Amino acid sequence: MKLYIGNLSYQARENDLAQLFGAHGEVSSTQVIMDRQTGRSRGFGFVEMTNDDEGRAAIEAVNGMSFMGRNITVNEARPQEERPRREFRPRSDYQGGGGNRY
Repeated sequence: MKLYIGNLSYQARENDLAQLFGAHGEVSSTQVIMDRQTGRSRGFGFVEMTNDDEGRAAIEAVNGMSFMGRNITVNEARPQEERPRREFRPRSDYQGGGGNRY
């Protein structure tokens, strides 16, 4: 079962999530979502539990708990929505840069 963890502290890392959720069952993977540009946590992540019953128990135990100074939200993760792929299309009106702006 894949769990969504929201309102994470920006200092939280994957091993922190593994320790927290490991107390409630076997954790198969953890992921803290990072911002590509800044390299900082985006404040949410995912934990995958090997057993659905353990995952539900973890939701009950951890949802709303104070973790690293913030009350976290824990839910069963929804499937990721498919987003349309962005295609690169050069602008036909592009004339290059560096022209006289004044």
